[in-house]
Amino acid sequence: MAHPEQPAAQGTGPELERRYYLDVARPRLTPPQLMAAVQADVPRFSPGLLADFEQTRGEAGALRVGDEFHIKILGPWNGSVRVTDVGATFFELVTLEGHPEAGRIRFETHALDARPDALRFEIHSLARSRDGLVAFAYDTIGGGKLMQEATWVEFCQRVAEASGGQALGPVTVETTRRAEDGTTQQQVSHVD
Repeated sequence: MAHPEQPAAQGTGPELERRYYLDVARPRLTPPQLMAAVQADVPRFSPGLLADFEQTRGEAGALRVGDEFHIKILGPWNGSVRVTDVGATFFELVTLEGHPEAGRIRFETHALDARPDALRFEIHSLARSRDGLVAFAYDTIGGGKLMQEATWVEFCQRVAEASGGQALGPVTVETTRRAEDGTTQQQVSHVD
């Protein structure tokens, strides 16, 4: 039975737009080759102790629209996601009903315009908490935010390693927080 999607509009609390990215010099793989490796085995790139991906719909080794993953998330909440878009250098997931977040996340590789010998791997999410309890745990207490950041930072680092190139610095994390009252806060950090 297919679970309904849980878009950001169904969530509660502030809308968080986050970008995690890492630039890699002299990769042995092109952006499409690197993305093909990620799409072939998404669980390999996620730190299993924090977010253990298990494919529950679709065939292993290739990512297609409609495929689904159940994610065992460290802490009290697990969730599922569905693949909504796939291309040679990207794929996108949407959260499904019951996931702690409501929203979408996109994974992408591309060449850097300023450096023909480098590429960028980026994770871009737009989400809100599923409900008030999750919003409290994520935003007020902060544990969920730290765990999520650690997951996606390590994901970026594992992709960089798989590229065969050299990371050009730490992972950059950009967060834009749009509160329900219309105020916006932005934050940029660099995480090793």
